[in-house]
Amino acid sequence: MSKADMLEQWRDHLAQARRRSPHTVRAYLAAANRLLDREVAEHWCEVARIEAGALRQHMAARRSDGIGNVSAARELSALKTFLAFAREQAGQPDATPPRMRGPRIKKGLPRPVTPDDASNMADLVESSAATGWIGARDRAVLLLMYGAGLRIAEALSLTGADLPLGEVLQVTGKGGKQRVVPLIPVVRDAVADYARQNPWPTGPEDPLFRGAKGGALGQGMVQKAMARARIALGLPASATPHALRHSFATHLLGAGADLRSLQELLGHASLGSTQIYTKVDAATLLDTYRNAHPREQD
Repeated sequence: MSKADMLEQWRDHLAQARRRSPHTVRAYLAAANRLLDREVAEHWCEVARIEAGALRQHMAARRSDGIGNVSAARELSALKTFLAFAREQAGQPDATPPRMRGPRIKKGLPRPVTPDDASNMADLVESSAATGWIGARDRAVLLLMYGAGLRIAEALSLTGADLPLGEVLQVTGKGGKQRVVPLIPVVRDAVADYARQNPWPTGPEDPLFRGAKGGALGQGMVQKAMARARIALGLPASATPHALRHSFATHLLGAGADLRSLQELLGHASLGSTQIYTKVDAATLLDTYRNAHPREQD
């Protein structure tokens, strides 16, 4: 079996069995390819014999290449998953990957945008677009992220079968996990307005959001539109598409939503991922206090 054959099996496993995003598939493939080049392994049995010592040396070499803590932690996670898969393919009864602790990463708090900033960005991407239907498209995508808490990939995965939108939307998130999110009228109206203006035929299997030439809209186009709006409005670099999802979560929590409900709406696998928003909300309240309390002005 060649290295190419193993990587092809690994790609199929990630994309089909584990339903990972195209971005994750590319990153995991690249990590596996680098390890196979270093270890010169050409069969699953050889890959399965890679132990912690060899993995540690490989990661040390990657650090010498200049990758930082975050990239190193992601690559190590990818390689552990790959080695577990290799052991399964080799028929080993224990598919547990080698034990190796990754670098410590200081987790920063998500930085949401204010409701006014989110609204202004949606308005600006619409008014500054080259054509009316593209403006309506970009506004609809942004409002799906801010008003329904969708990830950008989730918004762009919608198809003609999802039309017309009702009061709730079934979303397929990471790992193929499905959830149901409510849709407020402003979000439904924005998507309906785009659908009316969309010049491309949209059958049940067709992507809902299209690029200028009719293909599926890519994440990069949404990110560029939002970056232009962010700069025009003088907002910080943290005002990214994903920040709209953070804003959705933070504002719901501030309005009294409980963590379990928020976990379901966001599609988080664990409550721990959702609990970070309690710190965000506390930080927001503290900033408001510092900016508004008369004693803080002395």
